[in-house]
Amino acid sequence: MAVRTLRHGYTTGACAAAAAGGAARMLREQRLVEEIDIVLPTGQRATFRLHGQEFTEEWASCFVVKDAGDDPDVTNGAEIHADVRREPLNRPGGKTMVFVSGGRGVGRVTKPGLAVPVGEPAINPVPMRMITDAVKEEFPVVCLPQVLYVTVSVPNGEELAKKTLNARLGIIGGISILGTTGIVKPISAKAWTDTLDAALDVARACGCATVVLSTGRTSEIVAQEYLCEERGVSSEVPFREEAFVMMGDHVGYALRACARKGVTGVVLAGQFAKLLKIACGHEQTHVSSSELDLSELAAWVGGELQDSVLAQMVRESNTARQVLDDSGIYLPLTALVCRKAREAAQRLAPGLDVKVLLAGYDSRVLYFG
Repeated sequence: MAVRTLRHGYTTGACAAAAAGGAARMLREQRLVEEIDIVLPTGQRATFRLHGQEFTEEWASCFVVKDAGDDPDVTNGAEIHADVRREPLNRPGGKTMVFVSGGRGVGRVTKPGLAVPVGEPAINPVPMRMITDAVKEEFPVVCLPQVLYVTVSVPNGEELAKKTLNARLGIIGGISILGTTGIVKPISAKAWTDTLDAALDVARACGCATVVLSTGRTSEIVAQEYLCEERGVSSEVPFREEAFVMMGDHVGYALRACARKGVTGVVLAGQFAKLLKIACGHEQTHVSSSELDLSELAAWVGGELQDSVLAQMVRESNTARQVLDDSGIYLPLTALVCRKAREAAQRLAPGLDVKVLLAGYDSRVLYFG
């Protein structure tokens, strides 16, 4: 059977730049414009269909419907609007100036550590440059000097933001306008790693020397309830909200990023199957190697725990969860896997102080240390 090629899409930054460029062209030419092409940061040109076009002599507006291709992006189908308003520049020899702001549905940064300063709209530097360049391209030097005010908005941005980690990162009131290349690659790990980097930057800027890296939302909730009641790593200071970072499957990347960014301590939070994968040395925990992982676990149990009966049970099990359940959540077994996971993490990022929190499938903490 032939494998279908996945279709790429465009970032919110590229869509905002296209909408701004389209509005600027309508303002300059005083006519409706159906589509526009812009230069992406890669040097490629891309064409975008415009919608909702309106203009007067001093103002123009339109929007682009974001197409994320085959990537499961929460902003797919969102309307990225841009309004462009002009005022004459009453200064001899002045140049056309462009000012970009965020309107409804574009978040505002409230925490340090991101690429955008606190208090500014969540429009990252590359999209900001793309928007400015797209507008300036429509008003070249030969045009009369003027000031152009661009407002980017996303009508349902506040609702969309609830499906993202924006609030955790301190981006309030809407989505972020993002993208370093302008192109969304389908099912790309880069979205995860970009978010990881941003979350770690915010954690460090908020003074978190220790972060909690969770493999999923369930284990994160268990860790939050356990660590934020009265415990910190030192059993003295509860964890801040910013200290909790969802790494998903990207354990190797997350640990190295922690070391690179000056994090000194890490709590790895996950359920038994994910922690076993980490213990077996997998840098990506989505890998499908359950049989090999269980074989390695059986060898540890037989060798280090000297328990041949349990080792045989592990060899005959189909999944790691079955091992945990059939063992009766045997403490020496859970402690063995958590220790191996901690050792594997320290090999990936030497110098990090690593602790492991095992979240049970019933949302209890089965091990911490």
